[in-house]
Amino acid sequence: MTITYEWRGDFDNAAVNALHAEAFGHGQTATDWHTRVHRHSLGWVCARKAGRLVGFVNVAWDGGAHAFILDTMVSQDLRKSGVGTELVVTAARGARSANCEWLHVDFEEHLRPFYFKACGFRPTDAGLIALR
Repeated sequence: MTITYEWRGDFDNAAVNALHAEAFGHGQTATDWHTRVHRHSLGWVCARKAGRLVGFVNVAWDGGAHAFILDTMVSQDLRKSGVGTELVVTAARGARSANCEWLHVDFEEHLRPFYFKACGFRPTDAGLIALR
C-alpha cells in the first residue's frame, strides 16, 4: 500500500499523541498539537498509509534562515522502511520553499546513522543547556 506525505497536512491531535507515545515510549498525553504547530512552526509533515497517520515531523523556525526538525515519529511497524527519511526530505523541501537556508536537527546517539547517512545531515558543533 502507498504511503503519502503532505506538507502542512491536516491531522487529528489524538492520532499525533498516539504516534508520539509510540515513538518516544511514554504514555499518551492530551497535547494540542494543532494549536502548537499552527502557532510556532513553519510547517509539519504527515505520512499516511490507508488513511492512518504513520509518520509526523514538526519543523520549527526562527522566522528567517533557520528551520529545525523536531519530533520525528514513525509507527513501529514501518520503521526502517524509509518513512522517516521521506518525512525529513519533505520537511527540507518545505523549509527550502520558505527560503530557509539551514535545516538543523539534534538527536540521541543511536539516531546518528539515520540523520547522517539516510537524511544527509552533516555533523556540526552545537551546544545544549538542560533547563529542567
